[in-house]
This record gives sequence, C-alpha cells and structure tokens, in this order.
Amino acid sequence: MPKKLVSLTLNGKQHDGVAPDNMLLLDYLREGLGLTGTKTGCDGGECGACTILVDGRAQLACLTLVAQVAGKSVETVEGLSSNGQLSDVQAGFHEKLGSQCGACTPGFVMATEALLRANTNPTDDDIRNALGSNICRCTGYIKIFDAVHHAAALRREEDPAPYPTVADQAA
Repeated sequence: MPKKLVSLTLNGKQHDGVAPDNMLLLDYLREGLGLTGTKTGCDGGECGACTILVDGRAQLACLTLVAQVAGKSVETVEGLSSNGQLSDVQAGFHEKLGSQCGACTPGFVMATEALLRANTNPTDDDIRNALGSNICRCTGYIKIFDAVHHAAALRREEDPAPYPTVADQAA
C-alpha cells in the first residue's frame, strides 16, 4: 500500500509522519503514535469510544482516514491535561464519577469538550444531543450528565456545589 507524508497539528504540536493511504486515524493514533487514550470500541462508528476533535469538532477516529486530517488540528484526550493538571472536563468526570470501566470515558470526555467549547451552560437536552453518539454499557448516564454539568460550572469558573445533580433532581 502506498504511503503518504501527513502533516498535522496533534494536541497543539506540529506533527509530521508517514501513513498508508487507507490507514484509519484510530490505528495511527494508537499503534503508530502510542496515544492509547482514544479507545477502540465497535470499529463501525456506533459507540463513540474513539471520539477525538478535528479542528475543534467531535469526530470518530474509526471512520476517519489519516489522510483526511492532513493540515488540520487533531486533539485526543491526552492533549486535554496541562502540566499534570486535569482539564475541567476531566476533573468533572473524575469528581462526579462519570465513568465506571473507563472504556467509553475518553470519547465522552472529548464529546463534552466539543460541547463546552460551543456552550458553557448546556441544558440536559444540549448534553443529550452532544453525547447522543456515545454509548456507555456500564452506567445509566446520570453520573455522566452530572459530570458534564460539573465540568461546565468549572469552565464558567463558578462553584459547582450549588448546582443540583440529575440524581438530586430525581429524588
């Protein structure tokens, strides 16, 4: 298979590499670059575990060829933290226990990042729409919604404590 030089911005840094024309971005990130935060789930665009950001928009790495991101900005979950500090979205998922087994978490985190860049005060419907392509097989999604609301409050630099959780609202 012919290989092609690929130049892109990866997690804020210029990256030049070589990849076969038919190589999926998911495989390039995981196997070629060792960025294993982007998870392999269904390999068919059904679960969202491989969600990454391309030019700031959520995209599935299992349906994207490396050649399609040439010249673009690609962000993975590894690129969210800074100097050993969790991003607000990562902190929201950690503090509100928005994950269980963790297989889907990076995809949810990246989809949430895309949402909060566009809307720092999302409603439950906004969250449902933004995360609708992501599947978790372990939770009932309540803690994921709580994590997104918590991350949004952190992003707005507000004290997240006064915001009731979905679980609180159900009680």
